[in-house]
This record gives sequence, C-alpha cells and structure tokens, in this order.
Amino acid sequence: MKTIAHFLARYTAWIWALLQHLGIWGPFVIAFADSALLGMPVDAIVATYVYQNHRRLLFYVVMASLGSALGSIPLYLIGYLGGEKVLRKRISEERFMRIHRSFEQHEFWALMFPGMLPPPMPFKIFVLGAAVFEMRFRDFLAAVFAGRFVRFMTLSLLTLWFGPQIVSVTLTVFQRHFGWVMGAVTGGILVWLLMRRNKLRRKNAPQ
Repeated sequence: MKTIAHFLARYTAWIWALLQHLGIWGPFVIAFADSALLGMPVDAIVATYVYQNHRRLLFYVVMASLGSALGSIPLYLIGYLGGEKVLRKRISEERFMRIHRSFEQHEFWALMFPGMLPPPMPFKIFVLGAAVFEMRFRDFLAAVFAGRFVRFMTLSLLTLWFGPQIVSVTLTVFQRHFGWVMGAVTGGILVWLLMRRNKLRRKNAPQ
C-alpha cells in the first residue's frame, strides 16, 4: 500500500509540474491524453483551472472538450481498422448487442450520452462502438465534443458554486450509486426524446 501511495503521489506531482509548463493549454493537453492514452484526472484539472480563473471558464471548457474529441481519434481508428473483433474482445455479447441497438436507434445520443458522464462510465467502449458501427467521422467528433462540453460545463458551474472539492464528491456518488444515477439520467433523456418526438408530430400533422 505504501508503494502504491508513493507512486500516486509522484504521479500527481508530475502532472501538476507539467501543467505549470502548459499554462492555459493544460486542460486541452490533459483531456487529449486522457482520451488517447491512459486515464488522467481531467475533471480535477478542469475544476482547478476554472476555480483559479473563472473568467476563462468557457475557454477551459471548450479546450478540454476539444482535447477529448481529438484525443478520441486514435481509438476510433483502432475500432475502424480492427472491426468487431476489437470490441467483442472487451465486452460480452449481450452488451455488444445493446450498444449496437443504441447506435442504430439514436446514433448521436448513443455516443454523446456516455461522454457526458464521469468515471466509472467506460466511455472508450462507446468510442470503439462508434467506429465499429460506422458512425460518420464528422458526427463522431461532434458527439464527443458535445458530450464532454456538457460534462465539463456542468462540473465548472458546480465548482464555482461549491468549490473544487465537488469533483471528489461527484466521483464518489457515481461510483457508489452508478446504477441509480444511470437510471435517472437515462429516464430524463427518454422523457425529453418522447416530448421532442410528440412536438415534431404535432408540428408536422396536417391542419
């Protein structure tokens, strides 16, 4: 345990030292690395940047969202070139079919919705799914950007209201009550989609 704690302490110190050199571009670089490589504490970093300089809130949110979108490209290419085998090796057949159906029904939302949620949501699985199920590259980038924008904007506003400690609180809630949170968010989106569909039907109905 001491070895792990020592490693995490050194890893954290290395990240913050790197951020001093990156300056205002820190959220973009860390978000890019988080999507392209190993997991990075991108939420904590965005929250800290926003808390220290709230006037640049929109800039930091946009840069982090753009970094996440561009950083997802290598994984998208892996899924595109590797095909279904790459995805099937990482998830069960049942889950594979669920993700497939979600992309068939609401392609944009199938990627944007997971992008809105923090860990433990396995977002990289959905990035691979977008490639395997042949989502248009332009729509892929837009969905990742939109999902991350909602996530980072919400996090930034909560940070200004409650302070940067809201990051650890949010992650704890998601980890302990992931099923309930997923159910509530999914239910809210389904209600919105139904209301939107009914509105379009009434609009297109013959007078």
